[in-house]
Amino acid sequence: MENSNWNIHHQRGGGSFSQSRVVDATKAFMQKVYLWMSMGLVLTAVLAYFVAGSDAMHTLLYSNSMTIWILLLAELGLVFAISGAINKMSSTTAKGLFLLYAALNGITLSSIFLVYELPSIASTFFVTAGTFGLMSVYGYVTKKDLSSWGSILMMGLIGIILASVVNIFIGSSMMGLIISAVGVLIFTGLVAYDTQKLKMIAGDAMRMGEEQVGKVAILGALSLYLDFINLFLMLLRFLGNRD
Repeated sequence: MENSNWNIHHQRGGGSFSQSRVVDATKAFMQKVYLWMSMGLVLTAVLAYFVAGSDAMHTLLYSNSMTIWILLLAELGLVFAISGAINKMSSTTAKGLFLLYAALNGITLSSIFLVYELPSIASTFFVTAGTFGLMSVYGYVTKKDLSSWGSILMMGLIGIILASVVNIFIGSSMMGLIISAVGVLIFTGLVAYDTQKLKMIAGDAMRMGEEQVGKVAILGALSLYLDFINLFLMLLRFLGNRD
Protein backbone atom coordinates (compact mmCIF):
# COMPACT_ATOMS: atom_id res chain seq x y z
CA MET A 1 0.00 0.00 0.00
CA GLU A 2 1.88 3.05 -1.23
CA ASN A 3 1.34 6.49 0.23
CA SER A 4 1.13 7.92 -3.28
CA ASN A 5 -2.12 6.05 -3.81
CA TRP A 6 -3.74 7.88 -0.96
CA ASN A 7 -2.62 11.48 -1.49
CA ILE A 8 -5.19 14.04 -0.41
CA HIS A 9 -5.93 16.92 -2.70
CA HIS A 10 -7.63 19.85 -1.02
CA GLN A 11 -9.79 21.73 -3.47
CA ARG A 12 -12.50 24.35 -3.43
CA GLY A 13 -15.76 23.76 -5.14
CA GLY A 14 -18.03 20.79 -5.68
CA GLY A 15 -16.91 17.48 -4.20
CA SER A 16 -14.14 18.98 -2.07
CA PHE A 17 -13.78 18.49 1.68
CA SER A 18 -13.02 21.19 4.22
CA GLN A 19 -9.88 20.95 6.30
CA SER A 20 -11.89 20.46 9.49
CA ARG A 21 -13.77 17.51 8.00
CA VAL A 22 -10.49 15.94 6.87
CA VAL A 23 -9.09 16.35 10.39
CA ASP A 24 -12.21 14.75 11.90
CA ALA A 25 -12.03 11.85 9.43
CA THR A 26 -8.33 11.37 10.22
CA LYS A 27 -8.99 11.23 13.96
CA ALA A 28 -11.87 8.80 13.54
CA PHE A 29 -9.80 6.51 11.33
CA MET A 30 -6.81 6.51 13.67
CA GLN A 31 -9.12 5.76 16.60
CA LYS A 32 -10.33 2.66 14.75
CA VAL A 33 -6.74 1.59 14.11
CA TYR A 34 -5.67 2.01 17.74
CA LEU A 35 -8.84 0.34 19.01
CA TRP A 36 -8.28 -2.81 16.92
CA MET A 37 -4.58 -2.84 17.73
CA SER A 38 -5.39 -2.62 21.45
CA MET A 39 -7.94 -5.40 21.19
CA GLY A 40 -5.34 -7.57 19.49
CA LEU A 41 -2.76 -6.87 22.19
CA VAL A 42 -5.22 -7.60 25.01
CA LEU A 43 -6.26 -10.89 23.37
CA THR A 44 -2.62 -11.88 22.90
CA ALA A 45 -1.71 -11.05 26.51
CA VAL A 46 -4.71 -12.85 28.02
CA LEU A 47 -4.16 -16.02 26.00
CA ALA A 48 -0.40 -16.01 26.62
CA TYR A 49 -0.96 -15.79 30.39
CA PHE A 50 -3.69 -18.45 30.35
CA VAL A 51 -1.68 -20.92 28.25
CA ALA A 52 1.42 -20.38 30.40
CA GLY A 53 -0.55 -21.41 33.48
CA SER A 54 -2.13 -24.51 31.93
CA ASP A 55 -0.29 -27.83 32.26
CA ALA A 56 -2.55 -29.37 29.63
CA MET A 57 -1.59 -26.66 27.13
CA HIS A 58 2.09 -27.14 27.96
CA THR A 59 1.77 -30.82 27.12
CA LEU A 60 -0.05 -30.05 23.89
CA LEU A 61 2.42 -27.42 22.76
CA TYR A 62 5.75 -28.81 23.85
CA SER A 63 5.33 -32.58 23.64
CA ASN A 64 5.86 -32.26 19.89
CA SER A 65 8.13 -29.59 18.41
CA MET A 66 6.07 -29.61 15.22
CA THR A 67 3.15 -28.00 17.06
CA ILE A 68 5.01 -24.71 17.52
CA TRP A 69 6.21 -24.73 13.91
CA ILE A 70 2.66 -25.30 12.69
CA LEU A 71 1.44 -22.37 14.78
CA LEU A 72 4.22 -20.11 13.49
CA LEU A 73 3.50 -21.04 9.89
CA ALA A 74 -0.22 -20.43 10.49
CA GLU A 75 0.57 -16.97 11.86
CA LEU A 76 2.77 -16.18 8.88
CA GLY A 77 0.03 -17.35 6.53
CA LEU A 78 -2.52 -15.12 8.26
CA VAL A 79 -0.30 -12.05 7.94
CA PHE A 80 0.14 -12.68 4.22
CA ALA A 81 -3.58 -13.40 3.83
CA ILE A 82 -4.64 -10.17 5.53
CA SER A 83 -2.03 -8.05 3.77
CA GLY A 84 -2.26 -9.59 0.32
CA ALA A 85 -5.94 -10.44 -0.03
CA ILE A 86 -7.56 -7.62 1.93
CA ASN A 87 -9.40 -6.31 -1.15
CA LYS A 88 -10.94 -9.71 -1.82
CA MET A 89 -12.40 -10.18 1.65
CA SER A 90 -15.06 -8.42 3.67
CA SER A 91 -14.31 -6.13 6.57
CA THR A 92 -15.81 -8.73 8.94
CA THR A 93 -13.50 -11.44 7.58
CA ALA A 94 -10.46 -9.18 7.92
CA LYS A 95 -11.35 -8.42 11.54
CA GLY A 96 -11.85 -12.11 12.30
CA LEU A 97 -8.51 -13.07 10.74
CA PHE A 98 -6.74 -10.32 12.67
CA LEU A 99 -8.18 -11.54 15.97
CA LEU A 100 -7.31 -15.13 15.05
CA TYR A 101 -3.73 -14.04 14.39
CA ALA A 102 -3.58 -12.23 17.74
CA ALA A 103 -4.92 -15.35 19.48
CA LEU A 104 -2.38 -17.68 17.84
CA ASN A 105 0.38 -15.22 18.66
CA GLY A 106 -0.73 -15.28 22.29
CA ILE A 107 -0.39 -19.06 22.34
CA THR A 108 3.12 -19.01 20.90
CA LEU A 109 4.21 -16.11 23.13
CA SER A 110 3.12 -18.00 26.25
CA SER A 111 6.65 -19.39 26.40
CA ILE A 112 8.00 -16.04 27.65
CA PHE A 113 6.18 -16.64 30.95
CA LEU A 114 8.17 -19.84 31.32
CA VAL A 115 11.48 -18.08 30.64
CA TYR A 116 11.17 -14.67 32.27
CA GLU A 117 9.94 -13.50 35.66
CA LEU A 118 6.47 -11.97 35.62
CA PRO A 119 7.52 -8.57 37.14
CA SER A 120 10.15 -8.10 34.43
CA ILE A 121 7.63 -8.99 31.71
CA ALA A 122 5.22 -6.43 33.13
CA SER A 123 7.87 -3.70 33.44
CA THR A 124 9.11 -4.36 29.90
CA PHE A 125 5.54 -4.12 28.64
CA PHE A 126 5.15 -0.67 30.21
CA VAL A 127 8.50 0.47 28.80
CA THR A 128 7.38 -0.76 25.38
CA ALA A 129 4.01 0.97 25.73
CA GLY A 130 5.72 4.24 26.69
CA THR A 131 8.20 4.03 23.82
CA PHE A 132 5.46 3.10 21.37
CA GLY A 133 3.24 5.95 22.57
CA LEU A 134 5.97 8.57 22.27
CA MET A 135 7.07 7.46 18.80
CA SER A 136 3.49 7.14 17.56
CA VAL A 137 2.71 10.67 18.75
CA TYR A 138 5.89 11.86 17.05
CA GLY A 139 4.90 10.17 13.80
CA TYR A 140 1.45 11.71 14.01
CA VAL A 141 2.39 15.33 14.79
CA THR A 142 5.76 15.80 13.09
CA LYS A 143 5.88 17.94 9.96
CA LYS A 144 8.99 16.06 8.79
CA ASP A 145 8.42 13.63 5.93
CA LEU A 146 9.44 10.20 7.25
CA SER A 147 8.94 8.40 3.95
CA SER A 148 12.71 8.31 3.43
CA TRP A 149 12.96 6.08 6.52
CA GLY A 150 10.99 3.33 4.81
CA SER A 151 13.70 1.77 2.64
CA ILE A 152 16.32 2.03 5.40
CA LEU A 153 14.05 0.42 7.99
CA MET A 154 12.99 -2.35 5.59
CA MET A 155 16.62 -3.18 4.77
CA GLY A 156 17.42 -3.23 8.47
CA LEU A 157 14.43 -5.48 9.14
CA ILE A 158 15.51 -7.94 6.46
CA GLY A 159 19.02 -7.84 7.91
CA ILE A 160 17.97 -8.77 11.44
CA ILE A 161 15.69 -11.54 10.13
CA LEU A 162 18.59 -13.08 8.20
CA ALA A 163 20.95 -12.62 11.14
CA SER A 164 18.41 -14.24 13.48
CA VAL A 165 18.15 -17.27 11.19
CA VAL A 166 21.93 -17.59 11.07
CA ASN A 167 22.15 -17.25 14.84
CA ILE A 168 19.78 -20.19 15.28
CA PHE A 169 22.62 -22.37 14.03
CA ILE A 170 25.48 -20.39 15.59
CA GLY A 171 23.87 -19.84 18.98
CA SER A 172 25.95 -16.76 19.80
CA SER A 173 24.67 -14.81 22.80
CA MET A 174 26.66 -11.74 21.72
CA MET A 175 25.14 -11.86 18.26
CA GLY A 176 21.72 -12.22 19.87
CA LEU A 177 22.27 -9.03 21.88
CA ILE A 178 23.45 -7.12 18.81
CA ILE A 179 20.39 -8.28 16.86
CA SER A 180 18.14 -7.17 19.72
CA ALA A 181 19.83 -3.76 19.97
CA VAL A 182 19.46 -3.13 16.26
CA GLY A 183 15.91 -4.49 16.41
CA VAL A 184 14.93 -1.98 19.10
CA LEU A 185 16.12 0.88 16.88
CA ILE A 186 14.38 -0.50 13.79
CA PHE A 187 11.01 -1.13 15.42
CA THR A 188 11.11 2.18 17.29
CA GLY A 189 11.59 3.88 13.93
CA LEU A 190 8.87 1.77 12.32
CA VAL A 191 6.33 2.93 14.89
CA ALA A 192 6.81 6.56 13.85
CA TYR A 193 7.04 5.70 10.14
CA ASP A 194 3.92 3.52 10.11
CA THR A 195 1.94 6.05 12.16
CA GLN A 196 2.71 8.85 9.71
CA LYS A 197 1.86 6.59 6.76
CA LEU A 198 -1.48 5.72 8.36
CA LYS A 199 -2.19 9.39 9.04
CA MET A 200 -1.71 10.13 5.35
CA ILE A 201 -4.08 7.30 4.45
CA ALA A 202 -6.52 8.41 7.16
CA GLY A 203 -6.97 11.82 5.58
CA ASP A 204 -8.61 10.13 2.61
CA ALA A 205 -10.92 7.97 4.76
CA MET A 206 -13.98 10.11 4.06
CA ARG A 207 -13.62 9.31 0.36
CA MET A 208 -13.89 5.59 1.13
CA GLY A 209 -16.97 3.57 1.92
CA GLU A 210 -17.46 2.26 5.42
CA GLU A 211 -16.52 -1.26 4.32
CA GLN A 212 -13.21 -0.09 2.84
CA VAL A 213 -12.41 2.05 5.88
CA GLY A 214 -12.87 -1.01 8.10
CA LYS A 215 -10.48 -3.09 6.02
CA VAL A 216 -7.81 -0.42 5.80
CA ALA A 217 -8.08 0.15 9.57
CA ILE A 218 -7.39 -3.55 10.14
CA LEU A 219 -4.29 -3.34 7.95
CA GLY A 220 -3.13 -0.38 10.00
CA ALA A 221 -3.87 -2.16 13.26
CA LEU A 222 -1.89 -5.20 12.12
CA SER A 223 1.07 -3.03 11.16
CA LEU A 224 1.22 -1.23 14.51
CA TYR A 225 0.48 -4.47 16.40
CA LEU A 226 3.51 -6.13 14.80
CA ASP A 227 5.68 -3.10 15.61
CA PHE A 228 4.59 -3.24 19.26
CA ILE A 229 5.06 -7.00 19.69
CA ASN A 230 8.49 -7.05 18.06
CA LEU A 231 9.68 -4.01 20.02
CA PHE A 232 8.49 -5.71 23.21
CA LEU A 233 10.36 -8.93 22.43
CA MET A 234 13.56 -7.07 21.56
CA LEU A 235 13.42 -5.04 24.78
CA LEU A 236 12.62 -8.14 26.82
CA ARG A 237 16.00 -9.62 25.92
CA PHE A 238 17.64 -6.62 27.63
CA LEU A 239 15.23 -5.91 30.47
CA GLY A 240 13.82 -9.35 31.26
CA ASN A 241 15.01 -11.33 34.27
CA ARG A 242 15.08 -15.04 33.56
CA ASP A 243 13.52 -17.53 35.98
